[in-house]
Amino acid sequence: MKTPFPRRELALVALASIAAIPLSLAQAADRADTKASGTYVAGDFHNHTTCSDGSLSVQKLVDKSAKTFGLDWFVQADHGGNSARNCTLAEDPFEPVAPALGLTNSATGPYPPNTYPNPGQPASMGKGPNQTWEATLPNGRAGIKGDGTDTPKKMWRWQEIKEYQYPVIEAESRARNKPIWIGVEQNAPGHEHVSTNVLPGQLPWPSTAAGGNAALQAQYEYCFDRSDGDTSRGAENQWDCTVNGSNNNNLLDSAARKITGNNSGATPNLGHLKTVEGIKWMNEKAPTSSYFVPAHLERAGAYNPTGSNGFNIEHLRNFNNAAPKVAFGFESMPGHQAEGNRGSYTTNAVGGGTYGGTGVYAATVGGVWDALLGEGRNWFFFASSDYHNRGSFGADQRESTADFFPGEYTRDYVMVRKGSNNLTANGIIDGLRSGNSFVANGQLIDRLSFTVCAANPGLPRSAGNALFEKAGQNAASANGDVRINGCATMGEKLVVRPGADLVVTVVLRDPQGTNNSPYSFPNPSLKQVNITQPLNAPVLDHVDVINGMVKGMVSPSDTENYAGTLGSKAATNTTAKVAKVFNSTNWTALPDGTRMMSYVVPAAKASQYFRLRGSNLPASVPFETDADGNPLLDFTSNPSDGTQPGKIACSDAACPTHMRTLSGTKYSSHDVAGWSDLWFYSNPVFIEVVNTVRVAGIK
Repeated sequence: MKTPFPRRELALVALASIAAIPLSLAQAADRADTKASGTYVAGDFHNHTTCSDGSLSVQKLVDKSAKTFGLDWFVQADHGGNSARNCTLAEDPFEPVAPALGLTNSATGPYPPNTYPNPGQPASMGKGPNQTWEATLPNGRAGIKGDGTDTPKKMWRWQEIKEYQYPVIEAESRARNKPIWIGVEQNAPGHEHVSTNVLPGQLPWPSTAAGGNAALQAQYEYCFDRSDGDTSRGAENQWDCTVNGSNNNNLLDSAARKITGNNSGATPNLGHLKTVEGIKWMNEKAPTSSYFVPAHLERAGAYNPTGSNGFNIEHLRNFNNAAPKVAFGFESMPGHQAEGNRGSYTTNAVGGGTYGGTGVYAATVGGVWDALLGEGRNWFFFASSDYHNRGSFGADQRESTADFFPGEYTRDYVMVRKGSNNLTANGIIDGLRSGNSFVANGQLIDRLSFTVCAANPGLPRSAGNALFEKAGQNAASANGDVRINGCATMGEKLVVRPGADLVVTVVLRDPQGTNNSPYSFPNPSLKQVNITQPLNAPVLDHVDVINGMVKGMVSPSDTENYAGTLGSKAATNTTAKVAKVFNSTNWTALPDGTRMMSYVVPAAKASQYFRLRGSNLPASVPFETDADGNPLLDFTSNPSDGTQPGKIACSDAACPTHMRTLSGTKYSSHDVAGWSDLWFYSNPVFIEVVNTVRVAGIK
């Protein structure tokens, strides 16, 4: 992949700005001339095949992600544990019918004219990824290693990853000229799920070298997944899960050479300890080429010291403290965005469900995410599809009552500073770690330049703002970021003298035309407020700039401020607020969908941060947003009790029949509700004011 980086106009603006801002007044972490050029690339790192609880082969999931929906990079990440099904056997026929609305799926065929149902091509056909390992391996049951007595025998995920999935993934990567590699959605001891990756050994495109392997990723799964009950040490691999220098190596089982316990009444918090040991192991084996990102972390409820439930804020702090270059963020925006219970959250989730498709930890201003940012932590926001299946529909049907494909709805855009080099897997992990990334649902935006710069006191305010907006426009046009001395972007900090004025500049693109939604009838949520807007042509309504103060890192010994559930002092940042709202009345709109906006924060006296969110929904949309534009609990519009009517009627003749329907009335739900209610979230820009609180977690 080669991406152009138009430089002339940006260089002219940069030179003017550099001349205007004395470096004694402000300095970002890296000078503009030391940053390699880069581009934002879209990807997904949390999804499933039949090698865990998905419904597709590796090949078809990659094809949907990298080809159909055009992702630039992709990490295939099934659950840990074991599986009876062989996900490396591609569907045959691969695509029985061209994807469309209104197709008929059938468990008995023929294919075509029918398409496959959920959960994919029936194993009874003697083809495809729902066949068992035992039935398809040359040596049958004898070829499945490790412990196990099931019939058919299940293969441990470590063997699937190392011996079968990795070679297929590497071949797919090189055939498609895109970085595609393998990770694991870990069943985390003491918690629910975590997106993980240990890259060393893997050789996806652009590498052409021989000898690629996923042995370290496989070993991590064996050692630290709570669903991997194998005690064979990986058979001939004879793995040992020791963490060098750890005081907990004495807890390893002498035969399995791993910690085999979990949170329980007899061993409270043992699972959480094991999970932290896994982070330390990653930091030892792959300190700059691995990641640990808790997923849908509100879904399973609050943390339970005797079970495997959710994550409280102290656990996120523990992860980040153990290895800040490995554990650096979360997926508070879950997948499963087309489920009736959006995100697959129930009323038992922390916060009682999702808010505009995002969990309460990030959706609430002043909540858990803001509490972490208020320490100056490198804790960033990510999202992925968590694709399993399309509910009552097959993979080639455009409707969904469960999941969207990777790239179809949710996209995670990551800055990769590759200069003149090819895009690489390690470069993408570096980009994730940097925090220079943003997430958008439903193609609400596809370009973003977000900077905070020190204003030049020698220039008129309007002239300074115009310079920064022009730099942002050039960066967004090139799908890159602003590289000007005295400016910082997402994931960075700007160090300024006390009293410096700050210029917050946002330039983004609301892409013109249609998105991936298969529906063109009017958005039922917006119809409530007399806005007629096709569901497949959303328009960005507004952007919120959220600002909070940085108070410094909290010590684990300060229990009151370190540990607690939602709403506790430890999980709250009372300084966080929506500081500015931009919309069509105060931004500059260009014909290509670019929107430019900026404002001045006068006389900064304290260290702080800024972050963004935006939506297609204005404030005060009934059952969707409150008077301040905050997203409401999604169960407000779609009660968790499916026997109850929804709140937002879908009256257009084209409203699909799979929606919640009571007494003849269809209600916005499932995929229609997802396409109706779109949001984007940016990661933060930090400001450190000299001689005040240090933003310790950010370069």
